[in-house]
Amino acid sequence: MEIKRELNTKFAEIFGPRETTQYFSPGRINLIGEHTDYNGGHVFPASITYGTYGVAAPREDKKVLVYSTNFDDIGVISFDIDHLEYDKKDNWANYVKGMVLKLKEGHTIDHGFELLVEGTIPNGAGLSSSASLELLVGVMLEDLFDLKTDRLELVQTGKKVENEFIGVNSGIMDQFAIGFGDVDQAILLDTNTLKYEMVPVKLDGYAVVIMNTNKRRELADSKYNERRSECEEALARLQRNLDIQSLGELDVATFEANSSLIADDTLTRRARHAVTENQRTLEAKAELEKGNLAAFGKLLNASHHSLRYDYEVTGIELDTLVDTAQAQEGVLGARMTGAGFGGCAIALVKEENIATFKNNVYDVYLKIVGYAPDFYVAHIGSGTTKIG
Repeated sequence: MEIKRELNTKFAEIFGPRETTQYFSPGRINLIGEHTDYNGGHVFPASITYGTYGVAAPREDKKVLVYSTNFDDIGVISFDIDHLEYDKKDNWANYVKGMVLKLKEGHTIDHGFELLVEGTIPNGAGLSSSASLELLVGVMLEDLFDLKTDRLELVQTGKKVENEFIGVNSGIMDQFAIGFGDVDQAILLDTNTLKYEMVPVKLDGYAVVIMNTNKRRELADSKYNERRSECEEALARLQRNLDIQSLGELDVATFEANSSLIADDTLTRRARHAVTENQRTLEAKAELEKGNLAAFGKLLNASHHSLRYDYEVTGIELDTLVDTAQAQEGVLGARMTGAGFGGCAIALVKEENIATFKNNVYDVYLKIVGYAPDFYVAHIGSGTTKIG
């Protein structure tokens, strides 16, 4: 990852010239394993080369000044490290505040700093720009304050910020993928135990194309919490007869044999997705290790079908992208990725077909949805790191 010299120049312009350090924190895609993380199942994410750059320098007083080139109109946001309350008007800076607050609980952060950030993750794309920012701030604080922490603590701190400070009831996958990611490797993570394996991703002439619906995702957080509650209720009903702590502990046969305990069609479908998606994720790891991209592609298709009909988190935008992508020449599979209700889908596309693929999917999407999608070819890159 190369230093972006123009960001050092911008930092000097905003805050004045001084010695700075630069950091990078990626976004993430989840290859498969959607809405399994809070159900105690497996996920299979990878960090990507789109992400968040940060340039930082310490201050001698208690002030923190932050600025994002993505939100020029907001300008510099300031706060004090001894006053770290959530404040809606502080916008994206609440993620910075949250990381400082949570890390102060076990570490000494006794002066302020200045931070300029620039994100290359498209806004609202569902590639986890918030977790990218959290890990960026974590690694920056670790460096500037010589914190005796480790990567897992930073990952868990990012999750605490989302859950306890921002108020989003998310799992740990995003922060884990961004903190532990590596070049050309995906992470098979057991969200129940946090045991993980790095799995080489050899695409051999294929590429992962990210397709952005460009739909505003107003529903995502409320529906996310609703789905989570539905899964918790389904689990509670299964626990009347089964000694389990999470849906991720069930194989498909055991679930189907006991699904009548749930006694509600909607709750049964929600739980069925969590169980079958976990199984697909384990199968995906095995197929990638064998180099069987065609079988991996079929699992992507099955994942989307489950998310569409059992979990009901897709919508016309994602379904149009995925249906159209699956019908294109050179495509092995496609599925939505992220929370759903907008955001992105991914497709496994033969490299020589990418240009035609983009044109065809663009045309169909524009005709059906009424506005244009965007496309990005994803490369699997490193996790959060200091770059100079």
